[in-house]
Amino acid sequence: MDMNTIEAVVRTADPAQWREGDAWLAGGTVLFSAGSPGPGQEPLRRLLDLGFTDWTPLAVSAAGIELAATCTIAQLYAFPDSDAGRGLAGDWPGVELVRPCCESFVASFKVWTMSTVGGNLCTSLPAGPMISLCAALDGTATILGPGGARRTLPVLEFVTGDGTNALAPGELLRSVSLPAAALSSRVAFRRLSLSNLGRSAVLLIGRLDAGGSLVLTVTSATKRPVQLRLTSSAAALADALSASLDAAIPDELYHDDVHGLPAWRKDMTYRLAHEIRAELTAPAGRDPLRVSGDFWPPRGKPLSAGSRTEEA
Repeated sequence: MDMNTIEAVVRTADPAQWREGDAWLAGGTVLFSAGSPGPGQEPLRRLLDLGFTDWTPLAVSAAGIELAATCTIAQLYAFPDSDAGRGLAGDWPGVELVRPCCESFVASFKVWTMSTVGGNLCTSLPAGPMISLCAALDGTATILGPGGARRTLPVLEFVTGDGTNALAPGELLRSVSLPAAALSSRVAFRRLSLSNLGRSAVLLIGRLDAGGSLVLTVTSATKRPVQLRLTSSAAALADALSASLDAAIPDELYHDDVHGLPAWRKDMTYRLAHEIRAELTAPAGRDPLRVSGDFWPPRGKPLSAGSRTEEA
């Protein structure tokens, strides 16, 4: 939290007030933990604080779900058990992805109550689970710019690489819209890490759309999100899936860090992709969403934000 170059904290959500040396501040869990910029980087002079905004964290309509950039992980995690969330369970199976993605933070309640959906997207790390959730559900980001400018961009295009995104200087992520068409799909979730309670090294989410198309979104294993859409018959899908992965993800796109070598991430991507294919092309059952990972609780006993103090 060594940020001794900060001269002012300005409460604003107006991109017109942004200037060189500013940083947008939402939850601040990454900004404060990173401290001052390293050698050769311009020091931060001001923080533009979004904490005062009255943006509704999560809004539901017939069109889908609107997530404010300032929606915290704790607020999002609570949604499936809220009156609105329980009412959507039958029509929007995609809501079942919310909790596995939140749990992929593997963080304490202190982080959950401060870290935001928008902050996770803007940090743009390969393991960002809000990137996984929003990209897999065909999320669209609304971006505000100076002079009242406003533009939209698919989350799949918003994150461009390891720690990089499509925001121009001064632009602000306002919200992410998750469309009803994607939320109404059958879904499957897989996650792997090299260590217990470790950072996600491979995270795949699959959807079976109403038209029968398999939509597979690969994150964590790759430097940016990659999505495949396959319309092959179930019998031909196994070969089509491997060939599509070959074409969509060159070897250099697989992420390389202490949480997993590229070759391992690639192997696990193919393995989990075929698990998802088999699950979603099988007849639909009544079992709850199946997840894989290194820290999932027994079925029927979901983790809660308050219990994570002992978990992380």
